[in-house]
Amino acid sequence: MTKSALSEVRECFGLSEFMSSRRFAVVGEGDLSYWFDIVGLATETLGAFASCLSRYIQDETGEACAVEIDRRLVAFWTAYSIRPIGWSPPSAWNPIGGDYRAKDGWIRLHTNHHAEQALSVLRCAREGEAVAKAVATWEAETLENAIVSAGGCAASMRSIEDWRRHPQGQAIREEPLVAWSDWPSVDVETDTYCSDEPLKGLRVLDLTRVIAGPAAGRFLSLFGANVLRVDPPFWEEPGIAAEMTLGKRCTGLDLRTSADREALGALIKGADVLLHGYRPGALQKIGFGPSVLRELNPRLIDVSLCAYGWSGPWSQRRGFDTLVQMSCGMADYAMTFEEKGRPEFLPFAILDYSTGFLMAAATVEALRWRKMEGRVSSVKLSLARTADLLVRTKRNSLEDIQTFAPETKDDVDPWVEQTDWGPAQRLRLPFRVAGLDPKWRHPAGRLRSSPATWSQFD
Repeated sequence: MTKSALSEVRECFGLSEFMSSRRFAVVGEGDLSYWFDIVGLATETLGAFASCLSRYIQDETGEACAVEIDRRLVAFWTAYSIRPIGWSPPSAWNPIGGDYRAKDGWIRLHTNHHAEQALSVLRCAREGEAVAKAVATWEAETLENAIVSAGGCAASMRSIEDWRRHPQGQAIREEPLVAWSDWPSVDVETDTYCSDEPLKGLRVLDLTRVIAGPAAGRFLSLFGANVLRVDPPFWEEPGIAAEMTLGKRCTGLDLRTSADREALGALIKGADVLLHGYRPGALQKIGFGPSVLRELNPRLIDVSLCAYGWSGPWSQRRGFDTLVQMSCGMADYAMTFEEKGRPEFLPFAILDYSTGFLMAAATVEALRWRKMEGRVSSVKLSLARTADLLVRTKRNSLEDIQTFAPETKDDVDPWVEQTDWGPAQRLRLPFRVAGLDPKWRHPAGRLRSSPATWSQFD
C-alpha cells in the first residue's frame, strides 16, 4: 500500500525505472513510529532530487551516477541538521501559538508572524490563558474563518473524511503533485559544466521563507548553485535561520518601495531560477506577474509553492505545515489512535521538507530541459497536495515498526561550520551521488547580511 501510494513521486519525474534499478539504493534500518509513512515520503522525495541530479549529469557524461539514500539520516535531517557547539538557537514558536479547544472542537493558531491578526479577532491579552478563554467562546470553523479574513493563520481540526468532502480537499485531488507548464522555447546557451559541482555558476533567487523552499535552495547550493535569499526588513526566523540559511547568501529588500522592487527586477534579470512561496497572484500584485518575469528574463525557471493549492476556494489562504495537517485530517487521525484527547502532529515538518525536496528535484529537471531542449518551465507545488499523498500511507497499527538506532558521533560530519551565531557541526549528508563530493559553499548566516547583488558570488 505505502509503496504504491508513494510511487507517484517517481512517476511525476519519469524516474520509475531508475529508482527501481540497482543504481538506486536505499539503506538504513528502522523507521519512525508514527501513523503515516513520513520516512518513506521524505526518502522518496529526496531520492527523486538525487536521481534527477544523476540524470542531469548523465546528459553531460553519458553515464548515470548511482544514488544511495540513507533512511535513518533522512529522518534525522528532517528534524534539525545543525549541532551547535556552545550555543543554542531560540525556540521557533511564538508563545501564544498552538492548539486550543473551541466550543465544538479544536483549532490551531499559527502566530509566529501573524499574532496581531488573531488577537484582533479574539480581543484578548497576548497571553496563553487569555487566548484559551477567548477561543472557548467560539465555534472552531467560525473562528478559523474570522482569523483568516483578518489576515491571520488558523486551522480548525477536520477528519480525513471531512477534508475529502470539503471543496478545497476536492480541488487538491484534481491537482498534480508537481504541475508543469512551459514558456516558449529560448535559444540554448552552453553552460560550462563542472564535474565536481554539476550546478556550478547557476543563480537561484530564493524568495521563500520558513522551511519548504529554503530546504530546496539549501540542497541546490550543495552542488554549486549560487543561492541568494531575499527577506523583507520585518521578517525574522530566529529559531530556524541557522538551519535554513546554510549554503546561501542572504539579502534584504522592502518590496513596498519602488527602489527595492527595481533591485529585485535586476536580480531576476540575472537569475537562472526563481524560487518563491507567495500565495497565487501575490507577485503579480507588486508588478512581477508571469508576463513581467518573462519580459525581464526569458530564460528564467519559475518554481513556486503555496499552502493549500492553486485552485479551489482556499487557494489564497495563508498556511503552514501544521495548519495543513489540521485541515487535511492528519492531526485528527493520529489523535484517534493515540487516545490523548488533543491533536497529534507529525514529529517533524515532513510536509515542508518533502515539498522542498520536490522543488529541488523539479528545479534540476527544469534546468535539464532548458539545457537540452530550450524549454523554460514554470513549476507549482503545494503543501496540501503533498499532504494528500502522505495521507494515503496511513497506518492502523505501529506494533511491527522497528525504530531507528539513536544518533551517534559517527552520524555527525567532523567539519566545523563558523556560523554567524557560533561554531557548529552538521549531520552527515543523507544521500550520496556517486562521483561527487559535495561541500557547503557558505556557512549559515543572518538574514539580510549580504548585498542585493549577484557579484558577491563572482
